[in-house]
Amino acid sequence: MLSNIFNYDNPVWRFIGKFCDILILNVLWVLCSIPIVTIGASTTAVYYVTLKLVRDEEGPTIRSFFRSFKENFKQATIIWLILLVTGLVIGCDLYFFLMLRTGASMFRTVMVAVFGGFALVYLFIALFIFPLQARFYNPVKRTFFNAFFISVRHMLHSIGLIGIDIALPLLALFFLPILQPLLFMFGFPLLAFINSFAIVGIFDKYMPKEAEEDGFSKKDVTETE
Repeated sequence: MLSNIFNYDNPVWRFIGKFCDILILNVLWVLCSIPIVTIGASTTAVYYVTLKLVRDEEGPTIRSFFRSFKENFKQATIIWLILLVTGLVIGCDLYFFLMLRTGASMFRTVMVAVFGGFALVYLFIALFIFPLQARFYNPVKRTFFNAFFISVRHMLHSIGLIGIDIALPLLALFFLPILQPLLFMFGFPLLAFINSFAIVGIFDKYMPKEAEEDGFSKKDVTETE
């Protein structure tokens, strides 16, 4: 019985090991995101590791993180800067029309609806684009297209994941303070780990057979219908 308890293949130890990996990832993600411009590369690296954790393909966490960080740095940084500028534009426009107190109410309502739609599309793309960058070889333009296509095709998953990503921090900050230490310890990588359970199942639908046999070596995404 004792041998089973201290066996590192025991499900309990494996579960604890995954959360230790997430704790390490949080430290790495925070440190590597400090320059701001590197957030894209560090987020891609987090997803590279969490997608492997979900598939029980654990490797050396720190080495895997920095390997992905280095390999994806240029393209992930371009993607992040595009998202950053686009997000600022959409956010400022949406805020402006929400705060608009003068003018025709119909015009205000229409513009809020338009930019609210843009914001939703933006969230859909942001949800999948860094996991796609971590998993597949594609040019920037194709990665954006695939992120949009997959998010819309799997809209229920997209809405559910966005809801979880927003609800958990809000619960911790305003309704369940007991969760705040966990949020501080595990941070964004915990959300990425939760997202990865759904994302792995979605990605498997677009994976060539040889990619499944090779585990998580990066392959081109298959052409979608």
